[in-house]
Amino acid sequence: MKIALVHDWLITVGGAEKVLETIYRLYPAPIFTLIVDRKKVKGSLFENADIYTSFIQKLPFSKSKYKNYLPFFPIAIEQFDFSDYDVIISSSHAVAKGVLTPSNKLHICYCHTPMRYAWDLYHSYLERAKLNKGLKSYIVKLILHYIRLWDTVSSNRVDYFIANSKNVANRIKKIYKRDSVVIYPPVKTDRFKLYCKKENFYLTVSRLVSYKKIDLIVEAFSQMPEKRLVVIGDGPCFKNIKSKARKNIDLLGYQPFEVVRDYMQKAKAFVFAAEEDFGIAPVESQSCGTPVIAFSKGGASETVIENTTGIFFKEQTPESLIEAVKRFEKIEDTLDCRIIRQNAQRFSEKRFKREFKEFVDEKIKQFFGK
Repeated sequence: MKIALVHDWLITVGGAEKVLETIYRLYPAPIFTLIVDRKKVKGSLFENADIYTSFIQKLPFSKSKYKNYLPFFPIAIEQFDFSDYDVIISSSHAVAKGVLTPSNKLHICYCHTPMRYAWDLYHSYLERAKLNKGLKSYIVKLILHYIRLWDTVSSNRVDYFIANSKNVANRIKKIYKRDSVVIYPPVKTDRFKLYCKKENFYLTVSRLVSYKKIDLIVEAFSQMPEKRLVVIGDGPCFKNIKSKARKNIDLLGYQPFEVVRDYMQKAKAFVFAAEEDFGIAPVESQSCGTPVIAFSKGGASETVIENTTGIFFKEQTPESLIEAVKRFEKIEDTLDCRIIRQNAQRFSEKRFKREFKEFVDEKIKQFFGK
C-alpha cells in the first residue's frame, strides 16, 4: 500500500505535530501540508521528511501571517493530487481532512478537533478580536459561515474518523454526524521519572495564549500570597499575565525540556485551567507522580481521576480554582504518586502505536480485501 500523510500546517511542533511525528514513525510517508517553516521544524522528525506544500507557501508573509489566508485554506488543501496513493492518513484540526481523494482510495482521519474557531470558539473568537460590530465584522462572519459549510461537507470525504478523546468524538458526532473511534494521543511517559519527594510550589506549563486561561491561574494565586506558583511558557499574553502576578508567582518564560521536567517532578501539583481537546501536559505531570488540579471539562476529565490523581474545579474563575486548591491541600497526603504515574501509562506512546496501527491495518484489509 502506498501511503500519504496530510497535516494542516507545520509552523511549530506542538501537540498535533507530536502526534504526526508518531504516525510518521509508523508510516514514513510523504507529508502534504498547507505550509511549512523549515527553521521551526529543524531538529524534529520532519527535518528530512518529503514535504509537499500548497500555493499558500508562496504568498507574502505566509510563515508568520498564515492565518490571514484562512479563506483560501479549503481550495488550497483541495489542490493536492493523491491519484498515485492508496491510503491517505490525515491529521486534522482545521482543513486537512478536506483533501479530495478518488473513490478507490482509503482516507482515515485522526481528528484533533473540528475547526474550533469556526464552531465552539466562534463567539469568543469574535469578541477577543473585537469583531462583533462594523463592516469588518460582517466580512469575517461571512467567511466563517462559508468555512463551516465547507467543513461540514468535506467531512463526508473521510472514510473513517479517529478522535483524540471522547470529548472530540462527541463534537464530531454533533457537527459532522459521523461516528468515530477514540485513540488517545501518544504521550512520551517514558521521558518522565516517578518522583515522590514533592516541594512546596504549584506549577503550570503552557503557551501563553488566551484560551489556555493562564491569567485565571495567576489571578487565583495572586489572591493566595502564601502559596508559590511557577509559570513556564511564553506567548502573546505574557505581558498581560506578568502585570497580574504578585511576588509569590515566578514567570520563567520558555524553558527547555529538562527544566520543565525537573519542575514537573518536584511540584506538589500541576494546575490546568484550559478546556482542551485532550491536554498532554496533565498526563506528563502524572507521569512524574505529580497530581493535577484541572478544569472539569474537556480532555482533562478523561485523564485525571478525581480524588485519586487530582482534583477538579467546575468553573473557569479564580474563586472556583481557589476553592479547589483548598480541597486539594486537605487530601494531598492521601494521594499515591505511584498510582498517579500508573494512570498516566494509559496514554503512553507505545499504546498509541499499537492501537493506531491495528486500526489502520484492519481498515486497509477491509477496504482492499488484503
